[in-house]
Amino acid sequence: MLTLPSLAARLSALAPSCGPTRLLAVDGYAGSGKTTFSGRLAEALGGADRAPVVHLDDLATHEEFFAWTDRLRAEVLKPLADGDPARHRVYDWELARFDAFRELPTAPPFLILEGVGAGRRAVRPCLAALLWMDVDAGTARARGELRDGPELAEFWKRWTKEQSAHFRVDPSRGFADFLVTGSTARPFADAA
Repeated sequence: MLTLPSLAARLSALAPSCGPTRLLAVDGYAGSGKTTFSGRLAEALGGADRAPVVHLDDLATHEEFFAWTDRLRAEVLKPLADGDPARHRVYDWELARFDAFRELPTAPPFLILEGVGAGRRAVRPCLAALLWMDVDAGTARARGELRDGPELAEFWKRWTKEQSAHFRVDPSRGFADFLVTGSTARPFADAA
């Protein structure tokens, strides 16, 4: 098993995969701890300037939970690959529209994509590593519903159905380089 510092050291040894940047995906079911883990990983890799986190919830919408690939490519991946500044739109889930922009550091050593589907087929060629939050779907859903409260119960029903459909046609776990287990994203294991 790896500790967070040893995982960070292994990821630091990887070659850049998207221009000068090592693109890392943290994928798993909604409620599995991706956001918390991504924040800890970013800190272990040197902080937000060296390892910014792009939350895929910022690119998804109510109408298109998983149709964010073109936005990701145009607004984040292409600029990164070209060594240019990246700037992506941020979706406001309460207003149901893109309502802000987020600037990313130019040519960061790492960029962490965090969200359900981060390790999808269309993104994998750009990845230096894929990390899968190894929490089963039922446990992750229970955690997510507890976090979000009963007012989002209907949203969770729709979300769970679409998430299951996504992973049926474009699974990520089998392509993971590292599995992250435990309720607080510890310990780590090579997926091989």
